Amino acid sequence: MSKPLEGIKIIDFTHVQAGPACTQLLAWFGADVIKVERPGSGDVTRSQLRDIPDADALYFTMLNSNKRSLTLDTKTPEGKEVLEKLVKESDVLVENFAPGALDRMGFTWERLSELNPKLIVASVKGFSDGHHYDDLKVYENVAQCAGGAASTTGFWDGPPTVSAAALGDSNTGMHLAIGILTALIGRGQTGRGQKVAVSMQDSVINLCRVKLRDQQRLDRVGYLEEYPQYPHGEFTDVVPRGGNAGGGGQPGWVLKCKGWETDPNAYIYFTIQGHAWEPICRALGKPEWISDPNYATAQARQPHIFDIFATIEEWLADKTKYEAVDILRKFDIPCAPVLSMKEIANDPSLRASGTIVEVPHKERGSYLTVGSPIKFSGLKPEITGSPLLGEHTDEILAELGYSKDQIAHLHAARSV
Repeated sequence: MSKPLEGIKIIDFTHVQAGPACTQLLAWFGADVIKVERPGSGDVTRSQLRDIPDADALYFTMLNSNKRSLTLDTKTPEGKEVLEKLVKESDVLVENFAPGALDRMGFTWERLSELNPKLIVASVKGFSDGHHYDDLKVYENVAQCAGGAASTTGFWDGPPTVSAAALGDSNTGMHLAIGILTALIGRGQTGRGQKVAVSMQDSVINLCRVKLRDQQRLDRVGYLEEYPQYPHGEFTDVVPRGGNAGGGGQPGWVLKCKGWETDPNAYIYFTIQGHAWEPICRALGKPEWISDPNYATAQARQPHIFDIFATIEEWLADKTKYEAVDILRKFDIPCAPVLSMKEIANDPSLRASGTIVEVPHKERGSYLTVGSPIKFSGLKPEITGSPLLGEHTDEILAELGYSKDQIAHLHAARSV
């Protein structure tokens, strides 16, 4: 089956997570992604958090599926020449270097455009150009704090909390992938490439839009009725941390199930939606709540919300999280078990859908990784193992027109 991005060649000058997550997604959909790495060491994540000595770490393998690896020393004249040839034949160059690194290599935007006017240059940044922190080095948790996520996550009596989800890294990569695809469509209309940039702070803010919504509501009325602090608590002038409350105006909470004393994930998330109130009452054996004026409306329930959750926990006490969800879903009640990463890794539904896949690797054997979260009716991405360092160097050089003798010279000069 042909893939939509076949024929698109991408120079992947990224490392760690945000950029590699972007280029991996494009590789899944058919792009030829050439990961350019430093000879001898490569992407730093190849050796970070290793679980098998001398083999590529899972940190690397799970972000670089379906790519080819080219080792290249762009500090040498020969290495620069290889890169120039590659630029002329490529559609996109993706980078997440420190500001000015490409310029110092001699590959300014003007030079790249001169070599290939159709080239799209896509960049991951910590902060947008012109931001007063645009020279600050940014990692995942830095982005979550600068983007407003940490200040609104956690419990009201605790400190700001970062999420385990990669809101700063992989989320930024997904935004950049959208930008690249948009620029490719734009190039089809104009015939020219352009620069595309996504900052980690901006990407986190984009996912925190409901909290920006809440700030404006708080500024206007002084309280937020769907937060646990209402109606008994006090609000300051900033959006508070709301624990496990829902962000969409539907009260929700993480509730204990059977076995919580020994299993840290024996919980479900339970949401009380207005239209589901009657089914909830029937599922819990509390039909009298349906017409009780203290419970009949969302506004009436809010002062009693934790009493309601306590009653639900009593109902859950003799049920596992799976048993509880199986009962509640028959009543069309929004809920879910709190799944551990081990449960996710072994979930047969996720395996069958391709969300979790097992792929072979030349050094590691097989390993688990994520598959495409996007499902198509006419495309099923095939996930392949990540490349070894420099595995495709000679192959790519030959495609660029280098002879065997020239390739041997590049190796001897340690340019590749």
